[in-house]
Amino acid sequence: MILNILLLIVGFILLIKGADVFVDGASSTAQNFKVSKMLIGLTIVAFGTSAPEFAVSMSALASGSTDMVLGNVIGSNILNILLILGIAAAIKPISIKDNTVKKELPLTLLISTLLVVLFLDISLGNGSTNQITRADGIVILLFFSVFLYYLITLTKQRKNTKEEKPQFKLGKSLLFVLLGLGGIILGSNLVVDNASDLATTLGVSERIVSLTIIAFGTSLPELVTTVVSAKKDEQDLLVGNIIGSNIFNVCVVLGIPVAIFGGITPSSFQTIDLIVLVGSALLLFIFSKTSKRINKVEGYLMLITFIIYYALIFVI
Repeated sequence: MILNILLLIVGFILLIKGADVFVDGASSTAQNFKVSKMLIGLTIVAFGTSAPEFAVSMSALASGSTDMVLGNVIGSNILNILLILGIAAAIKPISIKDNTVKKELPLTLLISTLLVVLFLDISLGNGSTNQITRADGIVILLFFSVFLYYLITLTKQRKNTKEEKPQFKLGKSLLFVLLGLGGIILGSNLVVDNASDLATTLGVSERIVSLTIIAFGTSLPELVTTVVSAKKDEQDLLVGNIIGSNIFNVCVVLGIPVAIFGGITPSSFQTIDLIVLVGSALLLFIFSKTSKRINKVEGYLMLITFIIYYALIFVI
């Protein structure tokens, strides 16, 4: 068991460092090809912070650990809003732009609700089991294409974009991309294999392991980015990182593996997991809609909700 824990930690280190190197290499590669800095930030960086979750989901689904795939996405999205944004707001109130309240937050809420609707086949579709099929994965990716179109229209609105010198030459940029991907792939295999072994050894379900250990580990890039952004008062980066990551988690981290490998039928998920997933997105929208900011009290309420939910995970 100690060896599993050590290998799990090594896996997380490889995932996070690999994602960091991948983002640097991918951003620099895009700059070498004169791609807009705005588009780089909203796509490559957002995907980079979601790369650990994506790699874990691909590895888990390939090895048949379907509960781990859904738990990874649900746990990371709940963590991103209730814990990470809660901590950021407790450090300093977060201002939310009007455009974010009107467009990006409703889209986040819509995609979270879509995931729940597609999953509840027994309650909503008279199905024999709750599952996410390959067709559902394709529907999720179609919604993601709408988000990508929105990002492209945003970049076109930025008429004063200034070309920046690439951080690295093209050859070095591509090398960083490959090294980053290698770290992500190796790290994800270590995380999935050793998390599964730990679940078996401790006698707990993959749902609990994925909602806790894996969700915490793969959300570390978002946590570090958010805390640093809060201290530096980079509020646009802070909010954009969380919104972008949550949309990528559902659409890319879940949608692509399911579309490639076929449907998943998680067996141990509870209604409360789905309620908190949508509820956290709704809570963020309500707080932002009311005053265009998340104040310290609201941040503490998010953290309290997070603590209550994670206490219930081990009871229900």
